[in-house]
Amino acid sequence: MPHERIVAVTYQANEEYIKINTDVLGADATLVYSHQAAEDERVALVARAQALITWNPARELPPGTLASLPELAFIQLLSAGADGVDFTAIPENVALAGNVGAYATPIAEHVVAMSLALARRLPQRHAGLAAGDFNQRDRLITLNGAVCAILGYGGIGAATAALMRGLGARIYAVNSTGRTADPVDFAGTLADLDEVLSAADVLVIALPLTNKTRDLIGARELSLMKPTAIMVNVARGAIINEQALYEHLKLNPQFMAGIDAWWHEPGRSGSFRTDYPFFDLPNVLGSPHNSGIVPGVLTGAIRKAAENVRRHLRGEPVTGVMRSEDYL
Repeated sequence: MPHERIVAVTYQANEEYIKINTDVLGADATLVYSHQAAEDERVALVARAQALITWNPARELPPGTLASLPELAFIQLLSAGADGVDFTAIPENVALAGNVGAYATPIAEHVVAMSLALARRLPQRHAGLAAGDFNQRDRLITLNGAVCAILGYGGIGAATAALMRGLGARIYAVNSTGRTADPVDFAGTLADLDEVLSAADVLVIALPLTNKTRDLIGARELSLMKPTAIMVNVARGAIINEQALYEHLKLNPQFMAGIDAWWHEPGRSGSFRTDYPFFDLPNVLGSPHNSGIVPGVLTGAIRKAAENVRRHLRGEPVTGVMRSEDYL
């Protein structure tokens, strides 16, 4: 019956977000907002919750709270990834889901923007013009007919593929099943990584950071790639070995990297830094992990998260459930 179940929202919600949650979940549950309460009152406020919607429960609730909630069965993240979650604090009987695909459209645009800028050598030609060099000699790269290999063919991967197809690119999709309903030129799993790396003209990293994908791309993997390939990382920095990428870029000046996700970022490391001088290299284009930050994107993410919680409450299949063994 309506209003017998409680969904606790632990992130800081404004009036717009509260309205979205009410519109989506109001008929299925009572909503409580713990951010409005003093810290010592938050545990009592969420005590009877069957589900949480949160950026990160470890930051938004006192330590040990999750283990003290007897009815809790489902945690919905606003973020797509779960690598910042402390899985040791989550009871075994509680499912946790990422907000998969919530930021896919703007991130896909960013991937294409970086890919085109690097393919057309815009950073180098801009620097050349500034130095008085009007270089029309060196040929540029076209994405028409290029192989765009996407590691992590989920929401971001599919959205990227749709844009890349419009430019005439061929799509190689890599995901956990090796299958996709999209019209791709190749579909495989990480078992096919070497073959995919060798074929890629553009390599897009859109994987979650897990035990299996940490340092997935190192010196050996980079050596398999074409010397003129373009790599764009909009996932997590730690999927690529930092030293290996820097040395490969330095030794292969025609190889290009678009880096949106870094190894040491303020939200995780306290400050931004690189352990190698990437910004001295002309074949690097960087952005401050802002590929998904566009007007209205959080509104859509709030709704998408609430809709997944509604599916859980109604006993329908949910999306984005993470396996703790991939992270512990």
